[in-house]
Amino acid sequence: MQIAETLHLKQIIKPFSGLVNQIYNPAQDKVGSVIMGMMVGAQTLISVFWIRAFSNLGEGYAVMVLFPYAYIIISYTSMLVFYRLKRANYFTFTQLAMLLVMPFFMQWIIGGYEASSGIAIWGILSPVGALLLLGRKQSTYWFVLFFVLAMFSWGMNDTFAKYAPEIPLHIKHLSFIANVCGAASILYFVMRYFQSQTEQAMLALVGEQGKTDKLLLNILPKSIADRLKQSGERIADRYDSVTIMFTDLVGFTALSSGMSADDLVELLSRVFSRFDELTEKHGVEKIKTIGDAYMVVSGAPEPRADHASAVADLALEMMQTIAEVSTLGAKLMMRIGINSGPVVAGVIGSSKFSYDLWGDTVNMASRMEHHGVPNRIHVSEKTYYILKNDYVFETRERIEVKGKGLVQSYFLLGKKSETVAAAQEQTASAH
Repeated sequence: MQIAETLHLKQIIKPFSGLVNQIYNPAQDKVGSVIMGMMVGAQTLISVFWIRAFSNLGEGYAVMVLFPYAYIIISYTSMLVFYRLKRANYFTFTQLAMLLVMPFFMQWIIGGYEASSGIAIWGILSPVGALLLLGRKQSTYWFVLFFVLAMFSWGMNDTFAKYAPEIPLHIKHLSFIANVCGAASILYFVMRYFQSQTEQAMLALVGEQGKTDKLLLNILPKSIADRLKQSGERIADRYDSVTIMFTDLVGFTALSSGMSADDLVELLSRVFSRFDELTEKHGVEKIKTIGDAYMVVSGAPEPRADHASAVADLALEMMQTIAEVSTLGAKLMMRIGINSGPVVAGVIGSSKFSYDLWGDTVNMASRMEHHGVPNRIHVSEKTYYILKNDYVFETRERIEVKGKGLVQSYFLLGKKSETVAAAQEQTASAH
């Protein structure tokens, strides 16, 4: 029997389903459910008030009680029926319609604005509820209907007043307080709840935005990420003078063959985390890691005059880091290659962004690393001429570089100021 009734109900409402789904598509979430629950609960309470107030006036006022009774019956029946059918959109439509028409019908039956103490004010819950649940566009229909009913009530007010029964003054006063304060209270608390949920959603959105920005900064320099977010245009820049460094762990493939996967990842994470801290300390930009190789640039994307010295200082501290890690059990050696010159930099990719550098300067820096010596900092002639006044170098014999022939290069030993200070300290200790 229940199944037959359900099927019959579906057949009745089926012709209207397309129109209702098209115009009324409520947000089926916790916020919408709570807001609708608050409005239905408030309308139920005021209906109970009207039932009790007019029931005590005698049989002549029985008609006035029919409408609040009808609202409670229809409202909660629709709730049960549409809950079983899982049609929240029909439930929302029914409730908004009841919230709209029932106060106006009550006002007409009682005898207009004055006799009813403005019961129709409760009808504003319908367009407000539609605004919060359905959005601006759909709520327009409900507000227009509210406006039409209000205008009709105003135009017909004298007619309704002619047939108005005598309402005791204390009932009018109580109704006025219940209508004004009740409608204002429910609107306030509904809007307050909606505002609190909006604030929570915004805080959650800010938190997610922070996570997204943090992830973006892991793959792109901050200035580049900001430009992408602002314009979204392809980024390609030319820099006249930067310094690039490549590092590579020597013999790491052979070393990793005897390690577990967890130990291998832990070791690389330990080394590269220290490198990341050093790049941030010296204001140098990490470009990428490929396996056990590490690439950085100074002078891009933020130009700086001391780009070569920043990389030189970073390289010297990286060598210290490798020495410290080696004392912890992993015997590591590293080659470092450095070169200076012009490059082109930009962002490639559309779904997975990558900030990279191109040009002969990049290739030469890679060659410096490839032809380097373990645990030494191999520097090109261009970088040497930038740094020679402030750093100590060891001249290396010319080496054959693919595509370049014989080239002159140098090993960076340290800063002159530190070398002089160490020599003076050694001399003082000898005496």
